[in-house]
Amino acid sequence: MAPSERTPSEQLLSGQIPSERRRVVLGVAGGIAAYKAVEVLRELTESGHDVTVVPTPAALEFVGAATFAALSGHPVRATVWEDVHEVPHVRLGQQADLVLVVPATADLLARAAHGRADDLLTATLLTARCPVVYAPAMHTEMWEHPATVANVAALRSYGAVVISPADGRLTGADSGPGRLPEPAEIAAVARAVLARGGVPADLVGCRVVVTAGGTREDLDPVRFIGNRSSGRQGCALARAAVARGADVTLVAANLSVQAPAGVKVVTVRSARELGDAAIATSRGADAVVMAAAVADFRPRHYHPTKIKKGTTAEPDSVELVRNPDILATLAAAPAGERARVVVGFAAETDDVAKHGAAKLAAKGCDLLVVNEVGDGKGFEVLHNAATILSRSGPSVEIPHTSKDLLAHAIWDTVRQHL
Repeated sequence: MAPSERTPSEQLLSGQIPSERRRVVLGVAGGIAAYKAVEVLRELTESGHDVTVVPTPAALEFVGAATFAALSGHPVRATVWEDVHEVPHVRLGQQADLVLVVPATADLLARAAHGRADDLLTATLLTARCPVVYAPAMHTEMWEHPATVANVAALRSYGAVVISPADGRLTGADSGPGRLPEPAEIAAVARAVLARGGVPADLVGCRVVVTAGGTREDLDPVRFIGNRSSGRQGCALARAAVARGADVTLVAANLSVQAPAGVKVVTVRSARELGDAAIATSRGADAVVMAAAVADFRPRHYHPTKIKKGTTAEPDSVELVRNPDILATLAAAPAGERARVVVGFAAETDDVAKHGAAKLAAKGCDLLVVNEVGDGKGFEVLHNAATILSRSGPSVEIPHTSKDLLAHAIWDTVRQHL
């Protein structure tokens, strides 16, 4: 395959797309969440990126220019009338690898959606030919207003990534959708966008469902049967989908890592709860990726009180029954209810290729991601390796790499099937 024909993740895996220091413009709009932009700035600079902060004049009412300058190592300009000879309102956008706006207020979203250029930040947004990411923060009523909904839709139609805000405490006593996601997760989405080497978002308009984590099957109020899944790979898949512009629902089973920014989270505990949530949320979706480690079995009997040693309740053994086959159920759903692309995961400890091929045939899914687990592989680690098997095309080998890059490679394959 010629280098130009490779997917962005294949190019990065092969070293064709450089992963070194990138030029990021961090726009800061005038909202109370502006103070969190300082943490995003710190995350990006500590990741090795060259960050220039462009606040609006209103943002400087919340955080002083000296703070941004000290942490970025660059002078801070808020208007087009500073250093005019450098033509910053054009050069900043032209030279950036990413423009990230944190927070993006309702006013900033409106001005950006309508092509306004009445300050340095909006002028930069108009001249940018790189990926643009907005992290909105505002009161619930503002986020849900039809004007804001229309502005967000317009920006997404232009190819921008608009991270959906979190649901939580707002200014004062108010609470609801509109809270800025955690700065570390915003920075993680930014890094996921940068990892694609400037390629535009290619999942805009797609609705996807990802399951993550490990299910727990309760034996009594204290004990359960579980597994070692942390949820890292599923969260990496959800984060990569957000970075590519998708509307993402994450069905989260007992995560030991934080859920990504910009996703709708449905929290579950057991395999049956996960199955119900996956079936409900994936109905008519473009893709569902079953990355969660789902228990095959559960105890037949649940004890409502803790089982005590030396009592008549102490079991000689624990009888298990089989859980429903969620992946097969999703793949067999009738047209109109089935996701367009159904992706399964197979975690195997031996004969990986053999078991993977058999599972692909048995489950009826479109793609199956097969990876070896155990002894520092797969679970509870930051890296992974896998083979993506397809019912209608060649398999794709993904060498040992970060779970974030593996996630992009999986979405590349899903995108081809869409």
